[in-house]
Amino acid sequence: MFPLPKEDKKVSPYFVFYLMHAAQIGVGILGFERIIAQSAGHSAWIAILTSGASIIGLIWVSYRILNKGNNDIVAIHAEIMGKWIGGFFSFLFLFYYLAYALIVLRSYVEVLQVWVFPEVSHWIFLLIIIFLSYSYVSGGFRVVTGLSYLGILYGLPLLLVKIYPLQYADYGNLLPILNASAADLFKASKEMTLNFLGFETLFMFYPFIKNAPKSEKWAYFGVLYSIFIYLLTALVTFVYFNLEQLKGTIWATLTLWKIVDLIIVERFEYIGISIWFFIILPNICIGLWCASRGMNRLFRVSQRSALRIFCLLLFIISILLTDRQQISVLHDAYSRVGFYIIYFYLPGLLVLQFIIMKVKKG
Repeated sequence: MFPLPKEDKKVSPYFVFYLMHAAQIGVGILGFERIIAQSAGHSAWIAILTSGASIIGLIWVSYRILNKGNNDIVAIHAEIMGKWIGGFFSFLFLFYYLAYALIVLRSYVEVLQVWVFPEVSHWIFLLIIIFLSYSYVSGGFRVVTGLSYLGILYGLPLLLVKIYPLQYADYGNLLPILNASAADLFKASKEMTLNFLGFETLFMFYPFIKNAPKSEKWAYFGVLYSIFIYLLTALVTFVYFNLEQLKGTIWATLTLWKIVDLIIVERFEYIGISIWFFIILPNICIGLWCASRGMNRLFRVSQRSALRIFCLLLFIISILLTDRQQISVLHDAYSRVGFYIIYFYLPGLLVLQFIIMKVKKG
């Protein structure tokens, strides 16, 4: 009923490292420090470690489900819950993937408007980015994988930029280390959920990995690298800003780019935002690919036709989001839904799968 893809459509297991990391690093990293610091102050960097550790545990849960099902989430839902109930949950997942692409797209366009082109209408940027995303996703999963690989490479030079703020660092900001309560750290860890979301795309591209069970270690490496990037970014921000300054800074990473002093570049933040486009583009493409692939599996429409529908839907919804408050509401709603999916639905699905398979064997 749900055939597996041909071998020439698949990628090697180590590419899961790039796909996993690319799915987790997006626009959120440009301003997540303020959000977690509101809950736990400068001790919020600990929340990155605890949240990241929980994500590693959820990767383990995900691979247990996928290795047993040996297919994507659409086939696993159908096997566990039946055609209609399973199809309903799979349909919800399609829009969850689309929402993932929507969050990244609209947030990046907002950054472009505020920092670079304040007088240009947002629909122009939306049209360009969605057209580029459609072009890449139309090329298939291997093209999307290659884009994820390049996105990580293009982003590496931005790590060197973090040296500049350290010239003005006040390392005393990090002391005392454990001055936040357990409740505050838990709240900050929950706030980090939005930034680590994206690994759920594994449930759709799993069948496109050669010898997929062997890719598990690469998924862990990808998450560990994401944790490292978030931790490094947070620590540099925390030693530069005091808590009051940070609470009033929406995009802390972008603000730090403003102090970069290069002879040939006066406004480095423009360069950084331009480079960041190649980092967020894989996010959007992965989300669109997963949504269109799921539609193809559920309703037997061609993936390209489904992709056109979702691109149009993405454009219309993005156009309707006209101010920061609406975008923030969307962020919060997506974060809450994602939190319950990864921490409650996925473990519940593993237990249900175990029970169903035991019953079938019996």
